[in-house]
Amino acid sequence: MKHSIKTQSPGSRGVTLLEMTVVILLILSLIGIGTFSAAKIGEWKLGRKAGEELRAVHAAQRLFLADNPTTPVSSITADDLLPYMQGNPSALPTVESLDGTTLTIKVDVNPPVVDAGGGAAYDPSGSSSDSLWDIGK
Repeated sequence: MKHSIKTQSPGSRGVTLLEMTVVILLILSLIGIGTFSAAKIGEWKLGRKAGEELRAVHAAQRLFLADNPTTPVSSITADDLLPYMQGNPSALPTVESLDGTTLTIKVDVNPPVVDAGGGAAYDPSGSSSDSLWDIGK
């Protein structure tokens, strides 16, 4: 019985330059997608924290109004709400904007909103009912 041995040419086992380029491009694409996703997760976390702070202030506002039913909402101050906040904080919570600016919560409106200055509400999500930068409806 005769056995034949097959031999391969010297360059047939290696990786071609084209294959390496494709793999490198794929890895770079995945890194880019991961970086973009990480940035969006950070924005979502800021929005979630802002929503939680607004809900806490809104709960304090409702408790204050339950104890003081004749007080108009437009005359409520942060000092009025502090005794009604959980944990007995020394100041109302603040919120960080997407660009890192510290913003205050406007308590003389119902529901409370993040104050962007000039009487405007700060809500980069573009929705007043997503419960991120607002307390939702």
